[in-house]
Amino acid sequence: MKKLIFATHNQNKVQEVKAVFDGFSIASLADLEYHQEIAETENTFVGNALLKARHVFEVFKTPVFADDSGLEVVALNGAPGIYSARYAGEEKNHTKNNAKLLDALANETNRVAQFITVITYKDATTELTFEGIVKGVIAKQASGSGGFGYDPLFIPEGYNNTFGELPKEIKLRLSHRSRAIAKLHQYLNSIR
Repeated sequence: MKKLIFATHNQNKVQEVKAVFDGFSIASLADLEYHQEIAETENTFVGNALLKARHVFEVFKTPVFADDSGLEVVALNGAPGIYSARYAGEEKNHTKNNAKLLDALANETNRVAQFITVITYKDATTELTFEGIVKGVIAKQASGSGGFGYDPLFIPEGYNNTFGELPKEIKLRLSHRSRAIAKLHQYLNSIR
């Protein structure tokens, strides 16, 4: 079984990836006991994913993939964007992020948004990027305890419930991360 490193400390992301990614052994940074935070200093999702993948590949010399994800809200000119995890502060508090987003949209009728994930894969000879997007709207209040981050606020197109309310298997099928991971998985299967 081919070994891959997923360059993240976020166990919620690891669970999502492992649920849709078969045939490979995936280790997170926590599994490898690598606890250093990798500063996301780029100003795009692609730049941050590439930065993390390159950093981890240099440390472990093992094929790696890294993601950068976020929520883009049309009425907020794409914010919180690359700052989604730290929207309300450096502590990455989901509850505070959601409250800040609802406050920013309090008087806004245009609640169109999208989740985006960019995944960069790196090995000794290759660097590739894969993107997944899911479009939807921001609810007027948080609802549901499933998922994480902005999931209790995000209603995907074609549904009346937030990602926080939808069954896990539906969220996995629809999610931006699942869509990007499926593209990476297809590529890796094609080169076996």
